[in-house]
Amino acid sequence: MTRKKPPEDESDEDDVEKKERVIHTRVPESLENQLRVRAEELGVSVSNLVRNVLNRTFGLVDGVVADSQAVAKAARGTVKRAPPPAPSLDDVLGWQPLVLGKNAVCSRCNALLPKGSDAATGVSEAGDTRFVICTDCVAQLRA
Repeated sequence: MTRKKPPEDESDEDDVEKKERVIHTRVPESLENQLRVRAEELGVSVSNLVRNVLNRTFGLVDGVVADSQAVAKAARGTVKRAPPPAPSLDDVLGWQPLVLGKNAVCSRCNALLPKGSDAATGVSEAGDTRFVICTDCVAQLRA
């Protein structure tokens, strides 16, 4: 028989998970300068910029690893049919303006978009993937 934890124990675990950790790293002076300039341009702290870049990078790496595994399986002949292609910006039916509720990255030009900035969201024809783009990219699409 398993016992369910009292609600106060569950919230304690959530609080521990929400606490941020600090990671120290050494970087060349030129990289530090680039980070400071870019963070100032975006109106975010260097810490938030680095956090966003790391989060985005892990997402990209996960995608590359998954794609590599699929390629390896296909090469070995263990895949019977190809998975459907991932939606792309070409699949977007339309763009809707929005104010970002959290930091994002432009799906078109990879610009970092800070929380509270204007952007646009698009829905693919498949309807299951959303894209976010910056206002500069929206203007380019209109041209």
